Amino acid sequence: MAEHGVEKVRELVADEKMAMLTTVGADGSLQSRPMSLQEVEFDGDLWFFAEADGGPAKSIQANPEVNVTTGSRSAWVSISGHGSVVTDVAKKKELWNSGAEAWLPQGPEDPSVVLIKVDGDSAEYWDTPGAVATALSFVKAKASGERTHVGENEKVELP
Repeated sequence: MAEHGVEKVRELVADEKMAMLTTVGADGSLQSRPMSLQEVEFDGDLWFFAEADGGPAKSIQANPEVNVTTGSRSAWVSISGHGSVVTDVAKKKELWNSGAEAWLPQGPEDPSVVLIKVDGDSAEYWDTPGAVATALSFVKAKASGERTHVGENEKVELP
């Protein structure tokens, strides 16, 4: 069952382009920002480009606990883990793309450009069968007086 969960998380994250990265601020508050996911095969790690002196990088250096969420019309994933700031130029070049260049025109070799790596520890996902099936489930629950059960929800330990 655990391997199914990891595969399901991989499947749900595969097509996502954007995610919300939540870090812990200096005052202990949670801070969430939209970030562009880099296209890599999900193996429990997620990658983002950022500025070295920007909020996400500074927050992660002070407190590496992070959460990343993605979502669509019918599926959502929440990944908890630890972030790190990566300055490896070869890795930046490997992941560099036109989207990164639009936000960071100084290029991957510039020291002001860093990667944020999120090493996922665990994930939870919710996957529904779509709007019509969800609506029918709500109608059935209302008629029967029973709680609705729509789609899959699982907590997964990541490798």
